[in-house]
Amino acid sequence: MTAETILAIRDLLKRARQILITSHIRPDGDAVGGVLALGLALQERGQEVQMVLNDGVPATFRHLPGSDRVQTAPSGKYDLYLTLDCADLRRVGAALETCGQPDINIDHHITNQKFGRINLIEPEAVATSSILARYLKQWELPLTKAVAANLVTGIVTDTLGFRTPNTTPEALRQVADLMELGVNMPELYYRGLISRTFPAARYWGAGLASLQRDDGLVWATLRLADRQIAGYNGNDDADLINVIASIDDCRIKMIFVEQENGTVKVSWRTQEADLDVSQIAQQFNGGGHPGAAGADVPGTLEDVQARVLAATRRALSHQ
Repeated sequence: MTAETILAIRDLLKRARQILITSHIRPDGDAVGGVLALGLALQERGQEVQMVLNDGVPATFRHLPGSDRVQTAPSGKYDLYLTLDCADLRRVGAALETCGQPDINIDHHITNQKFGRINLIEPEAVATSSILARYLKQWELPLTKAVAANLVTGIVTDTLGFRTPNTTPEALRQVADLMELGVNMPELYYRGLISRTFPAARYWGAGLASLQRDDGLVWATLRLADRQIAGYNGNDDADLINVIASIDDCRIKMIFVEQENGTVKVSWRTQEADLDVSQIAQQFNGGGHPGAAGADVPGTLEDVQARVLAATRRALSHQ
C-alpha cells in the first residue's frame, strides 16, 4: 500500500469531527476488536465517534473495553465514514444501507471489492486489527491499554490463537508489543476462543450430531430448530466451524446455518495450500480468504446445500 494512502487516511482522521465506524454483520473478534480499537483511539484524542455494528456485540466479546459504547444503528451526523474488516459493502447490514459510500475502507480480505473512496487493503495481514496496529502511530493516534486489548483480541481470534497458515512473525511481534502495555493476552485468548455458554455448547452438540463426510468433504448442518432447542440466541454457528476445521482426512470442511430471513450462512475451511475456498464462496456472492470463506445464500436449507455441495465438489475435481 502506498505511503500516500496512509498519509491521506491520517489527514482525514485528523480533520474529522464526527466519525462513523462499522464492520460486517455477525461480527467476529476482528470486526469487534478493530471497531473498538480505532473508535477508542479517536475518542481518546477528543473526537466524536459512533461505533456501529448492525447485530451488536456478541456475548463472547462484551468484556472488551468500550463494548458498551457500540450502537446497532447510526444516530446523528458524521463527516467521515469508515468500514473495517468488511469485504463487501452489502455486509454492513440493513441499519447502514443508507450511509452511502464509505470514505475509508480498511480490510485484509483478498476478495475485498474496494468500495471505499480510499481503500487500504492488505491481504497479507493476518487480521484487520493487525493493519490498525501497523498504522495507529503513523496516524498519530494514542495506543492505550484499552486500544491494545481490542487489537490483541482481533489478531488472536482471527488467527485462531496463531494457528492459521497465514500467521506471521509480525503478528506475534505485534501482540508481544501490545502485551507490554499490560494486556492480559491469555485471558483474552480464553474468552475469545475457548469460553462458551451452556446454550452454545448444546448448539454445538446438534451440529456435531449432523456431521456427514463424502468425497473429501465434511459438513455440518444447524437448523433454526436446533437453535431454539439449545436456547442459543445468536444467528451464527457459535464458532463450530473452527472445531470442524480440525477434522483430519478431508480436504474441505463446511457448515450450513439456517437463518430466519430465508438464507443459509455457509462457511468453508481448508488447510490445503492448493485450494482457495474464497473462489467457491464468490460463486455465491461471498468471499474471504483462501483457507477460510463464507457466504449468505438465499434459498431453503436443502436447496442451498445441494447447490453449494455441488459447486464445492466441482472445485475439488479440478485439483
